[in-house]
Amino acid sequence: MFHVLCFMFHGNMTKEDLIEAILKRKVACSKREAADVLNATLDEITKSLQKGKDVVLTGFGTFKVSRRKARMGRNPKTGKAIKIPAMRVARFKVGKTLKDAVR
Repeated sequence: MFHVLCFMFHGNMTKEDLIEAILKRKVACSKREAADVLNATLDEITKSLQKGKDVVLTGFGTFKVSRRKARMGRNPKTGKAIKIPAMRVARFKVGKTLKDAVR
């Protein structure tokens, strides 16, 4: 219910909204502790991706890093061709439970 109200007021759920949702789950911790847990979780996901390791949250989804090849693009203002370098990008593949929940 709380997350529905967050979407009604903000349009998007923010990190602060997630912290409040953790506290509403009757977790015996302070707001600061809830924020620390959320930040630690996000930091660990980031560190794993930086090392090239996938993060699998069964039912929710999988975070992974893939390589994007170098390519030619256009500057939208000038129309001039520019070279976009190869890079690593984070990807997310939705898990079955989450996919079914949002249908």
